Amino acid sequence: MAKITVCIPTFNRVHLLPYAIDSVLNQSEQDFELIVCDDGSSDRTPELMSQYTDHRIKYIRHLQNIGKSNNMRSGFDAASGEYFIKFDDDDRLTPDFLASTAAILTQDSSIDFVGTDHWIIDINNVRDEVKTQENSHRWGRKNLPAGVVDNLLEVVFIQQSFQVGATLFRRKTLQELGYMQPNLQNCEDNDLFVRLALAGKKGYYLPELLMEYRSHAEQQGINRAIPYLFDKIRYLENYKFEFEKIETIRKNRLTETQLLLGLRLIENGETQKGRELVLAGKSFSTAKAWTGLGLSLLPVGLRGKAFNALRQMRG
Repeated sequence: MAKITVCIPTFNRVHLLPYAIDSVLNQSEQDFELIVCDDGSSDRTPELMSQYTDHRIKYIRHLQNIGKSNNMRSGFDAASGEYFIKFDDDDRLTPDFLASTAAILTQDSSIDFVGTDHWIIDINNVRDEVKTQENSHRWGRKNLPAGVVDNLLEVVFIQQSFQVGATLFRRKTLQELGYMQPNLQNCEDNDLFVRLALAGKKGYYLPELLMEYRSHAEQQGINRAIPYLFDKIRYLENYKFEFEKIETIRKNRLTETQLLLGLRLIENGETQKGRELVLAGKSFSTAKAWTGLGLSLLPVGLRGKAFNALRQMRG
């Protein structure tokens, strides 16, 4: 049994997957197993995986697409390590990630997971120091002290400081919670951290840049935004927090997400559902809501240009 299980879920990323795999093989901590779970890729991913001969690599291929969270769960179910990390097929671990995070879990058995800060890299694997600093500040990691996090629910829900791909977990802790929720394609990581906090689990923050998160064009676009916003609503509706401050923020984020999704649907021609969501979220911004309702009266073919013009004006 390996000390650490590293899981890389993948789907049609044969051009980026080798960088992710190599980042694991080049770890200073070599006591690991690597599980690559393939969600029915139609590119050359199977051919790529056949070229790896390292016995520590396991390849799970689903012949049909079973969905993001279900694919992740298949990798988790196959894991045998005491510790577990999942990171995306377009990201990378720095060479000391496993050694640095595992050392903390080994030293203190009461800690359930260790999260780190991370670099922002581009499609060419170049680190962007400015964007990295902005990202760390945006998600509250700049002011998050090293060590066990006292106010964990606030940190993972309000600040959203922990990134699942930059976090090493005790596998038994994840087993207790059932790991990722099935059939949730987006916000599954946010949901996991909230459930960990509500279950009284202990998280540790290590303020070192030990993972590389890739920012690239594939992550953008309306077709990606709409499913994400639907899942974000589902995630936010799952909870009702007893702490007034956190519950107020949840409600505010829910109305914001309803409004944003409604606007996206109107832009995309799904007028009726879009209007319903805009009205549900109008308390977040009455001006945006009425603007969206006004644009919903335009012919569908003109809406994209109108929405883009408004974005440029705001920009």
